Amino acid sequence: MSNEATGATNARSTGADAGNLGYLALGLTLLAYGLLSTGVFSGTGVGDAAPLAHLVGGVTLFIAGLWQLRGGEGFTGTAFTSLGAFWATWSVAGGAGKNATGLFLLLWALLALTLTAASWGAGLFSRAVYGLLTLSLLLSAIAAFGGYSGLAKFAGWVAAVSGLAAWYWATSALSNGSWGRIALPVK
Repeated sequence: MSNEATGATNARSTGADAGNLGYLALGLTLLAYGLLSTGVFSGTGVGDAAPLAHLVGGVTLFIAGLWQLRGGEGFTGTAFTSLGAFWATWSVAGGAGKNATGLFLLLWALLALTLTAASWGAGLFSRAVYGLLTLSLLLSAIAAFGGYSGLAKFAGWVAAVSGLAAWYWATSALSNGSWGRIALPVK
């Protein structure tokens, strides 16, 4: 099948970029996961974020990552596909023991640390998104290993702030590009 038939050539030639989609998906998923981890909403828990995490955090992020890789964007492509795999796996891994959960979160914290280091020169919002994600996953892993519910709630707040930063970053890029002026500053 040719590139013409798939639309890949046309999408790339018009400057189509899935970066904003990826950061919106990451932001909304982290906000839901984080806020539901804190217990701020009565009668809800982190498990209630699983359907959103699977479809938005898993599928949408993964597709956005593939699109970014196809467009030659190695960093966001790697970040989005790997984090899409994380959310898809997390959403179906309910009922795992505390050690398995802690190890899972710790291993993904290492990936987030890699993304933090790789994004260091990209600006404040990039460092905030990936740095806070790293911290949230590390704190969540420690909380899972030790059964510390207070630390898990704090990790949820850190995840929510990371999600808010990702959402703002994408919203700023979309708004500033379409309004023709800087409406939401990112520096």
